[in-house]
Amino acid sequence: MDFDVHRGFLLLSGGLSNRTAMNYCSHCGTPVSHRIPDGDNRHRYVCDACGAIHYQNPRMVVGCLPVWEDQVLLCRRAIEPGYGLWTLPAGFMENSETTAEGAQRETLEEAGARVEIVDLYTLINVPDIDQVSLLFRARLLDLDFAAGEESLEVALFAEADIPWDELAFRTVKKTLEHYFEDCRSGQFPLHLSNLDRRH
Repeated sequence: MDFDVHRGFLLLSGGLSNRTAMNYCSHCGTPVSHRIPDGDNRHRYVCDACGAIHYQNPRMVVGCLPVWEDQVLLCRRAIEPGYGLWTLPAGFMENSETTAEGAQRETLEEAGARVEIVDLYTLINVPDIDQVSLLFRARLLDLDFAAGEESLEVALFAEADIPWDELAFRTVKKTLEHYFEDCRSGQFPLHLSNLDRRH
């Protein structure tokens, strides 16, 4: 497994994906086959013993763009992918939480920061790695923040100080570019976009 800093992709076995090969049914433990089940139109892992169909769907990445006055809070990653690079606090959504709750949780876990969600700010589809990124514009409630287990450090950055060449993910770069452009107009619409290997 390798990480392409410029593209923000995990490289798995020479290809780009988060799809996992499945050998055994998680319900009954017998081998699965990879076929199109009845009534479907896509290949799925299917257990021929118990009939379970194992769907592999895109993963939701939720996070915040935490703002304090004219600065944004970034985290320097303590884990792969992108060890040592900067990112917005974000991660995979958990079961039994809303997207906003997940974004607040990730911000607290990675940056020790408490935030108030303002609105959904960017929704970025990344089909090559089967992910959807939802980043919320948020207000820092105070300056009592600190690096969590997945961060080496956290810091506030003005636009001129953003480490643009040291950002871990293209979704983060795109969100920050939108934000500072929108600051100049004073309007903060929802930004919808798609990223693939070519962009």
